[in-house]
Amino acid sequence: MKKNIKKKVAVFDIDGTVFRSSLLIELVEILIQDGVFHPNARKEYSKEYEQWLDRKGGYEKYINAVIRAFDKNIKGMREEDLESAVKKIISSRRNRLYRYTRNLIADLKKKNYYLLAISHSPMYVVGRFARKLGFDKVYGLLLETDIKKHLTGKHIYRDLISDKAKILERAVEKENLTLKGSVGVGDTESDISFLKMVDNPICFNPNSALYKTAKIKKWQVVVERKDVIYNDV
Repeated sequence: MKKNIKKKVAVFDIDGTVFRSSLLIELVEILIQDGVFHPNARKEYSKEYEQWLDRKGGYEKYINAVIRAFDKNIKGMREEDLESAVKKIISSRRNRLYRYTRNLIADLKKKNYYLLAISHSPMYVVGRFARKLGFDKVYGLLLETDIKKHLTGKHIYRDLISDKAKILERAVEKENLTLKGSVGVGDTESDISFLKMVDNPICFNPNSALYKTAKIKKWQVVVERKDVIYNDV
């Protein structure tokens, strides 16, 4: 009888962990440039952006403002316009990766790990982006469309995608995986839930909240700055 061998899993956040920006931010900017979103959409997060640049406000406030702008402006948008913007991102920004995580993905792929990506960015963009990197399964924010292929402004299963630990549990069971020897890479406190589950949690360029948790739990912290990659000790 053939033994059932389970593959080890490696789970990654994507934005700010693999991609050196946010796919959602890039998407919103392109939609504005293409005239799909009104230029005033940028005003909805410009204050938070400037505060973040000036280190007077946090990145979370900035990205949350971008999310609100995206949600506010997608209602009634044609799916084909979204698809066009996504193609531009994949074409022009697919190589804007951190070296550390890019090399880690390649190494884990060679070791036959099952690569899982979990992101809060829209599935339209994160799905294609992650699959180009060789990920086996991708979870992202699902956007509802009507029968005319226009976005309704509603999300599908948003509660599920907000809990990355549940997604990891689901993938492990569904894809016949094992957490033994597993690897997890994240950069914010939203990744703590799945980092707790893996054998080898890596906090990559962590924000303050994740960094504090990492120091308490003695998780590995890796920082990539300019052309230097180092472990925080």
